[in-house]
Amino acid sequence: MIYSFDHFELDTDKVELRAAGAEIPLEPQVFALLRLLIENRDRMVGKDEVIEKVWERRFISDSAIASRIKSIRQALGDDGRSQRFIRTIRGSGFRFVGEVVASAPVIAVTAAPQPDAQAEAAVTSRPTIAVLPFRLVGVAGPHAVIADALPHELITQLSRLRWLFVIARGSSFRFRDSPDISEVRAALNVRYCLTGTVEVLGDVIAVSVELSDTQDNGVIWAERFEGDAGRVHEIRETIVHATINGLELQIPLNEARRARIKSPENLDAWSGYHLALQHMYRFTKADNAVATALLQRAIAQEPGFARAYAGLSFTHFQDAFLRYATDVHEAARMAHHYAEKCLELDPLEPFGNLTMGRSFLLSGDLEGSLPWFDRAIALNPNYAQVRYSRGWTEALLGRGVDGQTNADAAMALSPLDPLRYAMLGVRSFSHMVRDEPEKAALWGDQAARSPGAHVMIDMIAVAAHSLNSNEASARFWAESARAKAPETSTAEFFRAFPFRDEQTRRRIAQALERHGF
Repeated sequence: MIYSFDHFELDTDKVELRAAGAEIPLEPQVFALLRLLIENRDRMVGKDEVIEKVWERRFISDSAIASRIKSIRQALGDDGRSQRFIRTIRGSGFRFVGEVVASAPVIAVTAAPQPDAQAEAAVTSRPTIAVLPFRLVGVAGPHAVIADALPHELITQLSRLRWLFVIARGSSFRFRDSPDISEVRAALNVRYCLTGTVEVLGDVIAVSVELSDTQDNGVIWAERFEGDAGRVHEIRETIVHATINGLELQIPLNEARRARIKSPENLDAWSGYHLALQHMYRFTKADNAVATALLQRAIAQEPGFARAYAGLSFTHFQDAFLRYATDVHEAARMAHHYAEKCLELDPLEPFGNLTMGRSFLLSGDLEGSLPWFDRAIALNPNYAQVRYSRGWTEALLGRGVDGQTNADAAMALSPLDPLRYAMLGVRSFSHMVRDEPEKAALWGDQAARSPGAHVMIDMIAVAAHSLNSNEASARFWAESARAKAPETSTAEFFRAFPFRDEQTRRRIAQALERHGF
């Protein structure tokens, strides 16, 4: 994406800031912060979000943030007094206030490869992983078996992720005595390697897992688990669920980082797909358009790429749900069409079953979505976004307890999910349905303050606070909603969230109408 403002251009694909065609050097964190502010120019970006997105939640001081802001202003010829481009909201955060025009880079689409070459490309570009037997530290006694049992179960569960190629146990377990990452890469031709250790300390069992990139031997993600050795079965289940979800989040992020380094014309289908996901989960009109273009290019390169069709269903869902498209009904139709196309190619693709279920939500067919969500959960029990989608549907059907259960399961499975704001919103809905306004307000406020929250999430916070008789907070979120979408109305809210229970619907409508919607 290229963002043009004044005489500057911020090119996110080439990671460059240019003025009149000449590159202005920026440190990586300075570039990342400028990009974050520009991409969220429709709102204030709080300091907590800056720390989360730029510093990945590491502890940093306010002076470190101030230093990066100063570097941006110097690069743009701005200063803290005039604040032509970046406005400081004292004690809260920052907002980019320059006029911005966003445009997608021109990407040449090459002809689809011949079948043999296409199959070879799919093998080489698709993310691959080897799970090695875990290493025992000290004397594990009867618990020694977990060093083989855990990686074996992880191989089984990871094999259910249709986008990831998993090396079979018979090959990966050959590296029991020499878990050198470089050797594993050379022998198995894998991009990622998962290793671990098992240690028993008295009555406590500790398991550490580590995901490495075999190209540079860098650690992408690591976690440590501890628990009562007598409850090893429960620990095993926790480790498997947490590891699967950690990999589902971290591998796509790393694939997107890889893709950003490449020139757009050199992206293969899988790299383009993962870069598209990153744009797709920013939930802006411009990024959704870039994601759609990248997914279409991936399909042109690899026509049998089922997940890319599911991605197109997802972007068209956004076009319809958030009213990005001029013809909303056509966008909804295309969301259903691309989900169908994905499932024609691969009926067992969980992402395709998720997007098929979501396509039914656009027409208000809540019951029609549930079988598809259930099928996706059966295919991948750890799929957090399906749990959230099912919770959303249950809440709209008036089943508050089931809505809360699924929302909580989704947040437990994927604590850093890009749709976390929506999961929190479902939790708020579940309390509205049960007429628990105080809890609804608590969760609604968290949802609206989460990164990525769009106008409909602000509306949830308005309704929740108003139902809780906190009109000052409701007014705050009403102003935020109008700033994002001045035409937002109660009718739009219920189009997006068609509550079946008339009493719940009436209470929410009255709450929104009290604030002029």
